[in-house]
Amino acid sequence: MSPTLYAPDWIRGVTVKEPWATSILRGGKRVENRPKPWAPGWRLLHSGAEKTMDRAALRDPLVARAIRGHQLQFSAVLGVIRITGSHDSRTEAGKLCSPWAQRDCFHVDLDDDVHVLPLPVPCGGALGPWRVPLDVFEQVLLQLPHLNELFPEATS
Repeated sequence: MSPTLYAPDWIRGVTVKEPWATSILRGGKRVENRPKPWAPGWRLLHSGAEKTMDRAALRDPLVARAIRGHQLQFSAVLGVIRITGSHDSRTEAGKLCSPWAQRDCFHVDLDDDVHVLPLPVPCGGALGPWRVPLDVFEQVLLQLPHLNELFPEATS
């Protein structure tokens, strides 16, 4: 068995449970709630396994509007997002930064520059930012060739 080849170190995958992943890609969710801050940069957005889906979130009107008309996908890279920073919700003096934000966690800020894959790329994920297999990264670039301009490191 040959060893796994990985995408360049500057790109990582992040796994987000459904329906939150689809809310990021399709519904304008620009804050991800996490126990730790995440470093800025481009990330492949991966949906968690079906058994990890946050079913309670489906009753949230904000989520329901965001995912309406979209099929939830599982265990696959769904798109490309950019993290612009993180901040601690405990410093917000009672007013949260977004309707998507939750209290007592870090808010990972996401840019509006979101790129949805036409076809999800099946892939395993992990907790926290994880190394992306090279074949998965190449499939993403094939589907979104305009990213080569945003990712000059990918072609050098």
